[in-house]
Amino acid sequence: MTDHTHDPAATSWVSGADTHPDFPVQNLPLGIVTLGTGAPFIGSRIGDWVVNLPAMAAAGLLPSRGGAALSSPCLAALAATELNALFALPAAERVALRHGLFAALTDAAVSAQVQPFLHEAAACTMHLPFRIGDYTDFYAGIHHATNIGRLFRPDSPLLPNYKHVPIGYHGRASSVRVSGTPVIRPQGQQKAAQEALPQFGPCRRLDYELELGVWMAEGNMLGEPVPIGEAWEHIGGLCLLNDWSARDLQAWEYQPLGPFLAKNFLTSVSPWVVTREALKPFRIPQPTRPEGDPQPLPYLDDSQDRASGALSVVLEVALSTARMRRDGSAPQRLSAGPATNLYWTLAQLVAHHTSNGCNLQPGDLLGTGTISGPAPGTFGSLMEISQGGREAVLLPAGEARTWLEEGDELVMTARAERAGWRSIGFGECSGRICALRG
Repeated sequence: MTDHTHDPAATSWVSGADTHPDFPVQNLPLGIVTLGTGAPFIGSRIGDWVVNLPAMAAAGLLPSRGGAALSSPCLAALAATELNALFALPAAERVALRHGLFAALTDAAVSAQVQPFLHEAAACTMHLPFRIGDYTDFYAGIHHATNIGRLFRPDSPLLPNYKHVPIGYHGRASSVRVSGTPVIRPQGQQKAAQEALPQFGPCRRLDYELELGVWMAEGNMLGEPVPIGEAWEHIGGLCLLNDWSARDLQAWEYQPLGPFLAKNFLTSVSPWVVTREALKPFRIPQPTRPEGDPQPLPYLDDSQDRASGALSVVLEVALSTARMRRDGSAPQRLSAGPATNLYWTLAQLVAHHTSNGCNLQPGDLLGTGTISGPAPGTFGSLMEISQGGREAVLLPAGEARTWLEEGDELVMTARAERAGWRSIGFGECSGRICALRG
């Protein structure tokens, strides 16, 4: 499955790339970038630098591994200001692009030619990588589902369907935004248990959710399900995703149809797409289901997916308050844990999503659902950490949190790690809470 671009011994002539924790030459993620007031362009990240890919291609510096030029469709897709066209192409086109970029960044003989197409990442502005047609959020983290369910149904936290079918709902694509977008406190109807009637006002229980985002590549035709054995071929890459949640609005509105205003005010994603190709060394066996759990139905079961459908990725979330930043205190880690806490694989999510004939398209976004572990220190939301608001998180200088307050900033990170391979990272997915406008 792997090739020379995954070689852990490979090095780059780009300053600082070989020691960068997230973006060594083995990663080469894709994103949409602007420099100053210039037009957006498709870029890649190497160390602390951003590579202008269409400019390199126009200069003839991105031949494939065999020396052939990139195809005309690939060159045309690189000229776009979003990644949809590039990820609509056959995967071999993106592999050729990856090989060409890898060659240019590892061959010191061409460094002088390539250097003009590198820009300091700190001077670049990142944008949403895709034009998002649709966004679906799943509920594939079984420990999160159990932890949340236990708050309301201590004796039976999981509903009967959970272990049989991947649960999901259609989110709001228009309010997906790139990391760093301010989080404006939402407002809506809410009703506390002791109140006779609902009231309308600012959310009082603002929360986050630690997730992976799945960007779709090649789509499927309406009415033609994607077999689970082919599902990974339809995945373009991954990002971090924070599905900001208004828990008080959610508690009042979600029955009987599920989340609405509690979720659609903002969803944050990290800007770099860590490609399917870069993640190949980190595909690992899906954990065996506990004894007594039902086995997936045939359309959700595949021997190769059982053997390599999970990912060796560790996710982390940290919080800093306005006071902590003024005092120079480091952000406080709230949780960390592996992506293997997902009960359903990414391939199962894609196969189920399309099983009724639903058509996915390049640039569609899937959220995995909150990735939590079974124990404190691994919970992926404040709802779990604070036990529904009953137990405060203690912070430096005497501060405490049960829910997010104005000035709080959440930063999510993730890293793919596996013995024998060079670790690669996702960058950051961040957001700072702002007061309600008006």
